[in-house]
Amino acid sequence: MARKYAKKASAKVARAMKKRKSGTLKSGGSGKTVKSRKQAIAIGLSEARAEGKKVPSKKGAKKTGTKATKKTTKKSAKTTTKKTAAKKATKKSSKEKTKKTAARKSATGRKRTPSKKG
Repeated sequence: MARKYAKKASAKVARAMKKRKSGTLKSGGSGKTVKSRKQAIAIGLSEARAEGKKVPSKKGAKKTGTKATKKTTKKSAKTTTKKTAAKKATKKSSKEKTKKTAARKSATGRKRTPSKKG
């Protein structure tokens, strides 16, 4: 039976695990020290993947070519555009209302000075 992972890939994972144990393994994005065992494995595999070693693709990267999923994505895209359009319309109307109420408040908040008749 053929290997799923290359020998160099397992070496990369082992190196990442050793670094994690010693506390010197840093995550790529934030630079924080890695404490999770799973994250250390993921770092080792991604380094092996970057070097072009034989490593299976990520779980989330699987693409399904079914027609049902394509149809649902089209439908959901249409509904989201309708929802966003409705949200924009309500935001505009609410902004106009706040401007009107602010104008009314400022007009009523002023004290009228009695005019001097003479």
